[in-house]
Amino acid sequence: MDDVQNRLARELAEAVAAAVSKSTEVEHCRERGKAAGYHLHLTLEATVGFAVLAGHQPSATDSDAAAPLDELPVFEVSANDRRFLRSLRIAADEVKVEETN
Repeated sequence: MDDVQNRLARELAEAVAAAVSKSTEVEHCRERGKAAGYHLHLTLEATVGFAVLAGHQPSATDSDAAAPLDELPVFEVSANDRRFLRSLRIAADEVKVEETN
């Protein structure tokens, strides 16, 4: 990844960590665990992907920095995935990519 992508990914990771740390639901779960005699430790792993928006020129210096939209892998977000993301206060709404001809 280039410097811009690294910076954006780092900022996103920090924002997610801040959202989780401020979550009253997460804190309630940790307190219930503590009351039950446990120390709860949470580790999250995320994959951040970048795709160039139609009509935008990426600032990357590497010619392979972004795949065309029609070559991106297709994935589905399950109901469990949505519930988990919602618990982290992350919107998992589907985003429709408009194709330009």
